[in-house]
Amino acid sequence: MKKLLERITLPAFLEDSRLRTLAMVMTALAAIDVIVAAFIRPWLAILLFVFLVGLVVATFFALERITVSTNKYISDLSYRIKRGEQEALIKMPVGILIFDKAMKIEWANPYLLQYFHESDILGESLPELDPDLAKVISEHQDSNELAEVHWGGHDFELTVQKSIGVAYLMDVTRYAQIEAKAEGERIAIGQVFLDNYDEVTQTLDDQATTNLNSYVTNQMSNWASHFGMFVKRVATDRFLLIAYVRSLEAVEKDKFKILDQIREETSKQNYPLTLSVGIAYGEADLAQLAVTSQSNLDLALGRGGDQVVVREKNGQARFYGGKTNPMEKRTRVRARMISGALQELFKQTDKVFVVGHNRPDMDAIGAALGIRRIAQMNGKECYVVINPEHLHSDVERLMSAVGKDPDIGNSIVTPEAALAEATDQSLLILVDHSKRSITAAPDLYDRLATRTVIIDHHRRGEEFPEDPMLVYIEPYASSTCELITEMFEYQPKGMPTLSKLEATAMLAGITVDTKNFSMRTGTRTFDAASYLRSLGADPQMTQDFLKESVDSYIQKNHLIDTIEMITPAMALCTGEDNEAYDPVIAAQAADTLLTLNGIEASFVITRRSDRKVGISARSLGDVNVQVLMEKLGGGGHLSNAATQVEGKSVPEVRTMLLAAIKDEAANN
Repeated sequence: MKKLLERITLPAFLEDSRLRTLAMVMTALAAIDVIVAAFIRPWLAILLFVFLVGLVVATFFALERITVSTNKYISDLSYRIKRGEQEALIKMPVGILIFDKAMKIEWANPYLLQYFHESDILGESLPELDPDLAKVISEHQDSNELAEVHWGGHDFELTVQKSIGVAYLMDVTRYAQIEAKAEGERIAIGQVFLDNYDEVTQTLDDQATTNLNSYVTNQMSNWASHFGMFVKRVATDRFLLIAYVRSLEAVEKDKFKILDQIREETSKQNYPLTLSVGIAYGEADLAQLAVTSQSNLDLALGRGGDQVVVREKNGQARFYGGKTNPMEKRTRVRARMISGALQELFKQTDKVFVVGHNRPDMDAIGAALGIRRIAQMNGKECYVVINPEHLHSDVERLMSAVGKDPDIGNSIVTPEAALAEATDQSLLILVDHSKRSITAAPDLYDRLATRTVIIDHHRRGEEFPEDPMLVYIEPYASSTCELITEMFEYQPKGMPTLSKLEATAMLAGITVDTKNFSMRTGTRTFDAASYLRSLGADPQMTQDFLKESVDSYIQKNHLIDTIEMITPAMALCTGEDNEAYDPVIAAQAADTLLTLNGIEASFVITRRSDRKVGISARSLGDVNVQVLMEKLGGGGHLSNAATQVEGKSVPEVRTMLLAAIKDEAANN
C-alpha cells in the first residue's frame, strides 16, 4: 500500500500549495452541497453528484493540458532565448574582446575580428599584437563608464569590465564624422580693424589712398578666399569676417600671417598699416556672436593692436600677432574726452578712492597723487589707498616726504579704512593696473565693482572688470603718469594745480617706467615731463627718491652674478629658492641685463616674500616677453612683463619658463 501511494503523483498544477488548498475547499463545499441536497431531494443529490464529478474530471484534464502546453512553451522560449543570446554574441555589431590578467586574448567575436589585421588572434598577447588597443583598454579598465576612444582609424565607445576581463567596443565613426562636420560648420564672426588707417591716410593724396585701399581689400579678399571665408569691407577702416570653424582652425594654424604680410608690404611703401582682429564662435545667437567679436576686437586694441584675439563662448582667449611695439596713435582729443567724462562722473560721486597695484612703484603712486589733485580741482574729496606693508625703499622715501605735507598726508588711507569710508555713491579709480588679482585693495574693488574707472598704460589682459564706468587704457603711453599729466590741461581753471611734491612724484613715475627716458618714449612723454617741470618738479629730488640702498645694490648684483645664456640673445638669472627678494630688485636686475652687449631679452626668477615665485621679463623689442609671461599667467608690455607663480619652486618655474620659450620659438 505504501509503495502504491508513493507511485501516485499529483498533477503538476496541484503542486502549488495555493491551488491545492483552493481545490480542497471547493471539493468540501461541493460535498456539503450534495449532502444537503440528499435531505431535500435524493434524485437532486444524485444529479448534482454526477454533474460535479463530470466538472472535476473536465477541469482536471483542461488544467493538465494547459500545464503541458505552458511547459512546452517555456521550454521552447528558453531554447530560443539561449540561441538568440549566442547569435547576438557572435553577430551583433558590437565588438567583444575577452582577455586574461596578462592581457592575452581568450576570445573575440567575429565583428571585432574585422578590425584586426590578423584573423587568428586567440592566445596572442594584446600589447604585442596591437599596442594601441592595449593602451586604450589599460587607460579605461579602472572605470566602468562609457568612454569615447580612437583606434585603428575608427572612433569607438568603449566599456571595460576589468573584473571579468571583457572589453566592449561600439563603432561610432559615422556619428563622430557627423559630429565633426557639425562642429566644423559652426559660424564664426570676426571684426577686422585697420589700426592706424586715419593716421596713415591723412598725409596721402587721393591716388595713394585709393591704391592703399585697393591693396588692402585685395589682400583681405585673397586671404579669405584661400581659407574659404567671407570678408566684406563695411567701412574705410573696418572689415566684417564670416567663416566656418574649420576655416578658422586652418587660419589659426597659419598663425594669421596676413597681419605680417600687410604690415611688411605697406611698410615698404612708407605707410605701415597694421590690423587688429576679434573673432568669436560657439554662440547660437548671431547677434550675441557679433557683440562678442567686437569685445574681442576691443581686447586686441587694448593690448596695443597689430594682433588677433580668438575666443569661443566661455572659453579661453587665444592671441596671435602682437610682435611689434605699438605705434603712438593716441591724440589729445581723447585725453580731452576722458577728462570731460571723468568730470561728469565726479558730479555723481560723493568720495573718490584711488588704488594702485599691490607693491606699487613710483608710477602707481605718482598717478594716484595726480588723480587726487584732479578730484580736488573738481571739488571732490579724494583718498589715495596704499598698503604700508608692501612698499619698496624708493616709495617709502616718497611717502615719508608726503607725510610731512598735511594736505596730502591726510588723504593717504589704508585699504581697511577706505573700505569703511566707502558708500554706494563712491567712485573707485584703478591706476597703473586693471586686474583685481593684483590690486592693492581687492575688498574695496569688490565693494565698488560697479563704480570703477580704469586708467592704465599696460596692455589689456583677459582678466578685466566686467562693466567699468570709464576705461582709459593707452599702451602707447610711457606711463600712467604721462596719461594723467595730459589731463590737467582740461581741468577747471583758477583751481590750485599740482604742488612741487606731487609734480616730482609724477616725474619720478615717468622716469622709472622709461628707464630714465631711454625706452618707450615719444614726443608726448617729453611734453608731459616738460609740463611737470614747469610746475616745479625737481629732478634732483626724483633722483633722491630713486636711489638704491646698499643692500638692494648687493642683492641685484648677486642676482646678475647667476647669469646664464639660455639662447645666444636671452639671459636668465635665478635667485635661491629659500631666499626672498624684493620684486623691484628683480626688475632692476632684468633692466641691467639689457644694458649688456648681445642680450636682447632678460628674465629674472626669484622667490618673493609672499612665497610666490616671480619672473621679471624685459626685452629690447624684438622678443615679445608679454606673450611668454601670459603663458605663465602674467602679462605686461611687449618689452616689459612679469608673472607670479604660486605653489612652485624656483627650479620648477625655471623649467616652466624654458618650456614656454621653446614652445613660442616652435610656433614662430
